[in-house]
Formats: sequence, C-alpha cells, structure tokens
Amino acid sequence: MEKSNEITMENFLAELENLKAKTSQLENSAKKDQLSIAIISGDMDKIMAGMIISLAAAAMDTKVKLFFSFWGLAALRDPKKTVKGKNFISKMFGCMLPKGYGKLKLSKHNMCGMGPMMMKNLMKKQHVLSLDEMFKEAAELGIEITACEMTMNLMGFKKEEFIDYPHFHIAGAATFVADAGESAMQWMI
Repeated sequence: MEKSNEITMENFLAELENLKAKTSQLENSAKKDQLSIAIISGDMDKIMAGMIISLAAAAMDTKVKLFFSFWGLAALRDPKKTVKGKNFISKMFGCMLPKGYGKLKLSKHNMCGMGPMMMKNLMKKQHVLSLDEMFKEAAELGIEITACEMTMNLMGFKKEEFIDYPHFHIAGAATFVADAGESAMQWMI
C-alpha cells in the first residue's frame, strides 16, 4: 500500500480528537427540553390555550417558561389587590384592562360579555380545568411565569398587584429571548 493511502495511528488519533471537538460543539449548542411562550394576548381563550399547552408540556417533564407582556399582563392581576400612588395614566390602564384571568373576554364571539360565562359553564360541564385551577396546577408543576418589566413600567403596573405565584419573576425581554434561544420550542400567543 502507498503511504498516502495508509491510515496511521497519528492520523486516526487526530481525526478522533476532531470528532470529539465537533461532538462537544453539538452538545453545547443543543436546545434544552424547554418550552418558552410569550403571551401578549389578554383574551381568555388565548390565555387558556397557553396554559393548556404549558400544562401538557410540564406533565411530560418539559421545563416551561411563560413570559407575559402587554395585554397578557391583565391575566396576572389579582382582583383582590389594590395599589396606591399611581399616576393618571397608570390608573387609566388599570381601569381599562381586566383585573385577573376571571374577567378576561373571549377573542371571538364575546356575545356582549356572555361568551366567557358560557365558556366557563361549558368547561365545568366537560370537566375542563378552570383558569384558576390551571394556574394552581402550573404552580405545582413548576411552570415559571415572568412579567415583562418594560410593559409593567409602561402601563404603571406594580408587582404588588399581581397574583401570588411561587415561580413568578419580573424581567425584561432580553430574559425571554435568552430563554427562548435555549429552548427546543418557542411560541407566541
């Protein structure tokens, strides 16, 4: 055999090291078994869809991170809490937006406000978890909820007026982008 076609031990070890380096790069760039969802809608049916998908993923041992921004923040407001010291614009956003997931409207066929009530009754008859139960289940499964800091500041919301949730954070969009960048799945609702 010619020497140029011959595989030497030195060439073999060099190629093995090259393959190890490429494998290491692939492992480092692999996406995590994680779902990141940006929830910007404040519609009941869209919040429900996000929660149902999140619960299904978490039940399958997928880490779930929800980023609530803009109108989606209304779902996180606690109807029992009030905050003093807001300026006029902040008070107006507070009045215009629903206070909590129990007050959300449907995106379609709201039927002069009867749509959500009809949906809730139908869910109860069909043994579908309510949004309240979904949030409780999400907490038990370790689903993380992050409220968008910029949107909170823009609309004048304060942490004290949000629901009590064990895995609740306040952070900026860069946090969501970083989480989504390492997630195997990224969605926007």
